[in-house]
Amino acid sequence: MSGLWGHGGAYQEWVEFLRRWAAFEPVDPGALPAVDEGAYDGDTMARLTAHAGRALGTRLQAWADALVRAMEAATDEFSAGRELAQARTGLQSIRAVARHPGLPERLREQLGELVDRQVPDLQAQLERSLEEAARAEGPDTHWVEQRRRTLRDNALTRVLAQEPAPPAGQPSSGPRADAWAYDPAAAPRRRIVTD
Repeated sequence: MSGLWGHGGAYQEWVEFLRRWAAFEPVDPGALPAVDEGAYDGDTMARLTAHAGRALGTRLQAWADALVRAMEAATDEFSAGRELAQARTGLQSIRAVARHPGLPERLREQLGELVDRQVPDLQAQLERSLEEAARAEGPDTHWVEQRRRTLRDNALTRVLAQEPAPPAGQPSSGPRADAWAYDPAAAPRRRIVTD
C-alpha cells in the first residue's frame, strides 16, 4: 500500500473553504465545486454537514456580536439604521454560503433554514433589549421610541424576502447589493474616494 493520498475532491475543497471562511480568511465561494452526494458515503456527508454547521455557526455568531456592538455604539438613528442595513448585507453573504449551489439540495435546504431561523430570533432579541432599556430609562422614553422605529423600519427580517446573493464570481439574477455596504464580521477595509 502506498503512503500517498490522492486529492479528496469536492469534499476536501469544501472542508478547506469552510475552515478558512470560519477563520475569516479571504476565500472565494464562487470557485467551489459541486458536491455529488452519490459520490460519498453517509459518514462523509455527515462530516461535511458538521463542518458546514460549525462554520455557519461561527460566522453567524460573529455577525450577531458585531451587530450588537455596532448598535450599542450608534449615537443616532441614522447610524443605527445604517448598521442594520449593513448587517443585512453581511447576512446575505452568510446566506449565500448556506444555500450555495455546489452543495447537495437537501443540505442546502437544511443549512438555509438553519440560518434563516436565526434572523427573526435576533430581531426579537434586539427588540427585547430595547424594552429592557425602556424600563431602565424611566419616564424619558423619546430615545427608546426612536430606536424602536429604527429597528422596525430597518428590520433584519427583510433579508428573508430577498434571494441570497450569489457566491463571488457567479452572475446575479437580482439587483446588486449596495457597494458601500459591508459584512460587519469581516476584516476592516479602507475605501478611497477620489474626486
